[in-house]
Amino acid sequence: MIGIGEVYETNRMVREENLDVRTITIGISLLDCISPDLSQLCDNIYQKITRVAKDLSKTAQEIERDYSIPIVHRRLSVTPIALVGGSACRSTADFARIAKTLDEAAMAVGVNFVGGYSALVEKGMTEKDELLIRSIPEALAATERVCSSVAVGSTRAGINMDAVRLMGSVIKETAERTKEQDSIGAAKLVVFCNAPDDNPFMAGAFHGVTEAEAIINVGVSGPGVMRRALEETRGESFEVLCETIKKTAFKITRVGQLVAKKASEKLGIPFGIIDLSLAPTPAIGDSVAGVLEAIGVEKAGAPGTTAALALLNDQVKKGGIMASSYVGGLSGAFIPVSEDQGMIEAAEAGALTIEKLEAMTCVCSVGLDMIAIPGDTTSSTISGIIADEMAIGMVNQKTTAARLIPVIGKGVGERAEYGGLLGYAPIMPVNGFGCEALIARQGRIPAPVHSFKN
Repeated sequence: MIGIGEVYETNRMVREENLDVRTITIGISLLDCISPDLSQLCDNIYQKITRVAKDLSKTAQEIERDYSIPIVHRRLSVTPIALVGGSACRSTADFARIAKTLDEAAMAVGVNFVGGYSALVEKGMTEKDELLIRSIPEALAATERVCSSVAVGSTRAGINMDAVRLMGSVIKETAERTKEQDSIGAAKLVVFCNAPDDNPFMAGAFHGVTEAEAIINVGVSGPGVMRRALEETRGESFEVLCETIKKTAFKITRVGQLVAKKASEKLGIPFGIIDLSLAPTPAIGDSVAGVLEAIGVEKAGAPGTTAALALLNDQVKKGGIMASSYVGGLSGAFIPVSEDQGMIEAAEAGALTIEKLEAMTCVCSVGLDMIAIPGDTTSSTISGIIADEMAIGMVNQKTTAARLIPVIGKGVGERAEYGGLLGYAPIMPVNGFGCEALIARQGRIPAPVHSFKN
């Protein structure tokens, strides 16, 4: 039971510390929509999404009203479209038509984003996988709410370097097609290693084939709450610091658990998981970088940052799993540059570089997230950065991702402006030395020796 004291404390966290539920995401299986006829397939997809998710926005509003807990986004995730559209699609234009259907359905039910325009190619690409991947620039340029992800590696399979090479080109083309909006299309595209089936956060959400017909996954937030709590531990021991993080993560996750249970009851859809990630926003004080500074570093990126982030991530998980029996998704601390005012300031001050961010991804919950880079960065360099990030995930048996935005027409010292939750991003310098010969090699990087666990 949630006591009256918890209710008062939660209300204070909402009012003063930017606590919110970042998203209620309904995952929807589209496997029963499959048809060899493209028009029929698109109709099946539209009808199923609008039937299953028709009350999502209304339900979120009711929960906000009844419990005074802000719910920032309502989202959908669907079965990877490379699997759903394979029998009907003969061209990239056919797959892009499915993307437009997803966009229309998302608009009809009033959600912010729909994820799952995806392909899972960790060990190799089918003809239809490659068609979907090559259709991504057209699909993201022609839609507003569709997000795309491609899983190119895992600890068990290794890294599909053919897919990594292709994604460098796809990201560049996506950026080019949306250059009038500071290449925002690339902000809706993420490349994964060890992609989770139940992630409620965008742009990487998709509904895995092992999931139920429909499921509710909730992502909570709360960097502002965490920072306020840690301000009171300055000068205290690591034991006090860790206990404070755990207790605060517990309280934040309890809010998500309440929202998830109520949404499940109202919608008649089973509850899946709580993703207890600390997800920042551009709002002042709602920053993971601010949390790291409260732990003791002058600026995010300073010596000690990776250690502070490792501690934070671990203690957040330890606290969160005591608050819910079903924790999943990514769960930890996000470090997106453009969505975190403290990270933006650290990058602009020169404290935070791509290389330091890469080191931090060894211990955070995801990877290189919302990194704006010069528009003239070559596709092979982009592929090289992706390969590095995938290797971290593969060897460390964790989810890693790369969401890189080559901002066409802009260079280091300029900004990409997106507004809203995406904020703005300082364009960060990229190592000028090339990796063309590495990326040109065909095949895959084998799985590490510790992947053999049967």
